[in-house]
Amino acid sequence: MARKTAAPSCHSTSSMRIAAEGTPVLALVGAPNSGKSTLFNALTGAKVQTGNWPGTSVEVSRGLWNAQPEAFDIIDLPGAYSLDPMSPDEEFTRDMLVECPPCERPDVVVVLVDATAPARGLNLAFQIAEYPYRVVIGVTKEDVAKQQGISIDTSALSRAVGMPVVSVNGRRRENLDALEGAVAQAMQTEPQTIRPNADLDQRFADLDAAEKAAVSRTDVGEPLSQRVDRVVLHPVLGPILFLAVMWAVFFITTTVAGPLQDGLEAFITGPVSAAARSLLPDHWLVSGLLVDGLIGGVGMVLTFAPLLALMFLCLAVLEDSGYMARAAVVTDRVMRAIGLPGKAFIPIVVGYGCNVPAISATRVLGDVRHRILTCLLIPFTSCSARLIVFMMLAQVFFPAHAGSAVFAMYVLSIALVVLVGLALRRTVWRAMPAEALVIDLPAYQLPAFGLTVSVMWVRLKGFLHTAGGIIVATVVVIWLLMSIPVTGGHSFNEGAVPPEDSAYGAVSKVMSPVFAPAGFDSWSLTGPLVTGFVAKETLISTWAQTYAVEDVTDDAPEEQAESPLASHIRADFDAASGEHGLAAVWAYMVFLLAYTPCVATVAAQRREIGWKWTLIGFALQLATAWILAVGVFQVLKVFL
Repeated sequence: MARKTAAPSCHSTSSMRIAAEGTPVLALVGAPNSGKSTLFNALTGAKVQTGNWPGTSVEVSRGLWNAQPEAFDIIDLPGAYSLDPMSPDEEFTRDMLVECPPCERPDVVVVLVDATAPARGLNLAFQIAEYPYRVVIGVTKEDVAKQQGISIDTSALSRAVGMPVVSVNGRRRENLDALEGAVAQAMQTEPQTIRPNADLDQRFADLDAAEKAAVSRTDVGEPLSQRVDRVVLHPVLGPILFLAVMWAVFFITTTVAGPLQDGLEAFITGPVSAAARSLLPDHWLVSGLLVDGLIGGVGMVLTFAPLLALMFLCLAVLEDSGYMARAAVVTDRVMRAIGLPGKAFIPIVVGYGCNVPAISATRVLGDVRHRILTCLLIPFTSCSARLIVFMMLAQVFFPAHAGSAVFAMYVLSIALVVLVGLALRRTVWRAMPAEALVIDLPAYQLPAFGLTVSVMWVRLKGFLHTAGGIIVATVVVIWLLMSIPVTGGHSFNEGAVPPEDSAYGAVSKVMSPVFAPAGFDSWSLTGPLVTGFVAKETLISTWAQTYAVEDVTDDAPEEQAESPLASHIRADFDAASGEHGLAAVWAYMVFLLAYTPCVATVAAQRREIGWKWTLIGFALQLATAWILAVGVFQVLKVFL
């Protein structure tokens, strides 16, 4: 974590604020997996902003709760077990609640207590009550606790602890009005120190008394979660199940999204483009730049939406069901082998959606060496942007086995993370300390439809917002470069300049000989790798512009395999590789998997680990990608 220059202010006026100035601040506090973020989403309606708090590198979520009689500016503080910090997240939470000047502290604190482990949440509530605060306790996961034979009398608990206590279920949006009423009533009082001068022994004695007064337990036998975990966490069956689950996610993503993508693609290239051409002046600059460039670029981003939505939805279901925590346990042995704690699995998994938030998620790791190593490994995860290109190439070259081909790339991605991690562990960080995995395993539960859709939408919206601008800008730049002639006999007219005679073609031709040993020594194949550094999604649109054909990324597999773009790509790979096109396309996909990620990821790395390690990672990724691509081509051309 970056060194803080000042204690973070609860009443910051930074650009991440989305509530009106002067709106009361409500802080959500609780242990990891207590339902805190779920309740946050339920109260704010997923109208969320995230960002680095002034004076710290810890990222928090912030949103507006339109409660009655007054709205609140909600801050979802990082998960904390206590105010005695053992991690950067807990240190940040303590700073926000204790180290802030009284005038900058939250106006009210809602402490969430997991009903399956009430003592842990009450301990945090008791610590906060030792400072002058308006405190409301929200008991969560009572439905899960009931299955385990645990029940809590909230009225008795309130009397025992001296603080208002309400039941609340963010997943099902139940009893939100009760929480609203308790918060409104608390705001009618002045902040007070509920537990003055309480020592540690007294706190634990009071915890024990509160549990005895309000918590009852009955024997219901072995919980279902424990029975399922005998299979899910098995040392042999667990990893096999993990790979099967990941394969199912990719299979669903690559097969179900097709018809939806076809509809969007037909709408953009048909009615939308036709309407634009009819309304705009008939001029090559207008039609080329606005219709083919901007509208085509935006349309390409939009057609990605069904595929990405399914991917994010599947991951949200796995998270809400409780499986993701088990996946961290299953992979813990592998993580520790490369010198990382099991919880490093979380940001690495996030990397399969997008590398940028995954880099930010490394802040949960306490040791700076663990954060640096994880930041260097995350770019080897196959993000959703790479998925789009893999799917296109797989549908062109392996239409009958596209899903399996994409799954193979993800297996290779996992192998790269492990192997590169082992190499760095045995060279750079031979003295890397090993950390035992400490993680809460939530009870299995049926995913809530509203919650999973909400999480999917927030992630999809963030991706489209970020990628949209990058892709559109890249399409426009490529269009301009393809319109600039570098040989005689041409004018600045996109239609009159063959791509190979343009500035774009000239740059690509300089690069292509480097990739001759990998089987794709062709300017039209290497050029898109340059635009791919900006955003991997742009490779397909660059190809479409290079060959001057329609972008058919989102057509059905059979149509893609027979499209003009597919024909050009197959012919290009065959010619560049000496008729070893299949070997060359595998080498190309391997290079795409391992080479330098997008500029946004590089920027995130620089922010988290500095320029030195970012540049080292940059060189490591390029070298690894080139060596692997050459090796794959040279081996496969013997058999394919």
